Amino acid sequence: MVKRIFLASILTGLALHVMAQQDPQFTQYMFNTIYYNPAYSGVEGVTKITALHRSQWLGYSPTVGGGGAPTTQLITFTTPIFKLNSGFGGYITHDNLGPFSNMEAQASYAYHLGIKNSKLSFGIRTGIYSQTVDFGLYRYIDAGDPKLGDKAGTLSQVRPDMAVGVYWRKEKFYVGASFDHLTHATFDFGLSQRNALQTHAYVTGGYIYEVNFDLKFHFSTLIQSDFVKTSFNITSLAYLKDMMWGGLSFRQGEAASLLMGYSFLKDKSLKLGYSLDYVIKDQAAKQATSHEFMLMYDLPANPGAGKKIVRTPRYRKS
Repeated sequence: MVKRIFLASILTGLALHVMAQQDPQFTQYMFNTIYYNPAYSGVEGVTKITALHRSQWLGYSPTVGGGGAPTTQLITFTTPIFKLNSGFGGYITHDNLGPFSNMEAQASYAYHLGIKNSKLSFGIRTGIYSQTVDFGLYRYIDAGDPKLGDKAGTLSQVRPDMAVGVYWRKEKFYVGASFDHLTHATFDFGLSQRNALQTHAYVTGGYIYEVNFDLKFHFSTLIQSDFVKTSFNITSLAYLKDMMWGGLSFRQGEAASLLMGYSFLKDKSLKLGYSLDYVIKDQAAKQATSHEFMLMYDLPANPGAGKKIVRTPRYRKS
């Protein structure tokens, strides 16, 4: 019984750790709005595919259990549906947290409403949330305890998930809000303790200031809350000729970050981004640095999509 209580306590503690961070955190959040808000689906009017890998607290080694430092992989997709004034999107993510790993496969749809020179979008997202625990990565007090029963090896549970959001965009401004994990999916792995995903709220916003044709600044923020604890990110990026960018970011209560990136190909459709986080709080419990790599590709625009262009000879040269 003592062993079972100890195991349940470990699982509960780790689950609470996951609750605190629950969803993966990304320094390059401004390039992955579709992950935070389903209403972003298709808003930019182009098809985008993004892949991201994050290695957090490089060199971290847990004192209890195994699994190493957290790592996250994310692939997102978003495309407009012009004929329906809407957009479609989705993502797949894998988040590894020592003995725990989470995997999501989500699809989103958004309806776009034009308001003068701006666009208001309403979105919904549904999918699955899978959580896996590897009991082999725990260091047991008594590995032969019969109370463990089948609590050995790897166990997984899959639950439905849902999110809703709203997003407003103008030429130089944007703001969005969303609510995730509305189904409160519960994972227990056969133990008496039950841990539900808490509903999270996300608020994103940004402003683009153009100094001249070659130079512009992008100021952005991400506020996230589980209605118990709230944190924020603020970022300032400078773009040179839309070819390269660099800037600084700050995550409340944890890290300061350096971001940089470069656009490839003639039409600048392929983008490579990198960020380096430096932990400024609680370094004794973490490693100091985290790295993030991002690759984004904008598919060529479909000339047959959107509104048909009607040309008039009055303004055309002979």
